[in-house]
Amino acid sequence: MSSKKAMKLAQKQAFAKHRSNIKNNKLNLRKNNFFTKNYSKKK
Repeated sequence: MSSKKAMKLAQKQAFAKHRSNIKNNKLNLRKNNFFTKNYSKKK
């Protein structure tokens, strides 16, 4: 594999990882907010 191809592949993988991290963080924040809101109402 040429170095040019390897660099493109590495960039694609890094970007995909970055996007999935953002998506996961947003989902976790929503879940946490949902649980904390419900929990605080019950008190």
